[in-house]
Amino acid sequence: MKSFRYIAFYKPYGVLCQFTGEEGDKTLADFDLPKGVYPAGRLDKDSEGLLFLTDDGIFNQKITNPKSKKEKVYYIQVERNPNKEALTEMAMGLDIKDYKTKKCVVKIIESPPFPDRDPPIRYRKNVPTAWLEVILTEGKNRQVRRMSAKIGHPTLRLIRVKIGKLNLADLSPGQWREIKTTDII
Repeated sequence: MKSFRYIAFYKPYGVLCQFTGEEGDKTLADFDLPKGVYPAGRLDKDSEGLLFLTDDGIFNQKITNPKSKKEKVYYIQVERNPNKEALTEMAMGLDIKDYKTKKCVVKIIESPPFPDRDPPIRYRKNVPTAWLEVILTEGKNRQVRRMSAKIGHPTLRLIRVKIGKLNLADLSPGQWREIKTTDII
């Protein structure tokens, strides 16, 4: 019987969620991950944080299938301080492109204990920033970024911190650890 591998990886900013890319691209191949594992879901190049990888195709589909309603938690740094109305609008679901997002949980949080990003986010002296925690049960392409932009607070930094029960824990950007399926569901 085949022994499957399950990996929690802290994807750094600027890294593609694939093992190949164009010349000059940073990819998952740059991080000495076990052979044969593939990401279950994606984070765009401009996002960072928790990525789950496995060579277990059936478990991969179980995690990524929208019917699983697996919660994903993101910390996002946005321009300006959103008011209660903007947060409520985001939480109730927004019309974005050709779909309406599902209801989510969104709240203002203190600055999370993550290292500064390299390269740093753009800084504007006269424009304050705020951190939000966003909890989704769906995950369409660039959804969190589109949601924050729709309420007038563009995302400057996005870090996924949790998928199901699995969280980043003590991982630093570029680090990974072996996990068990019970760490996620």
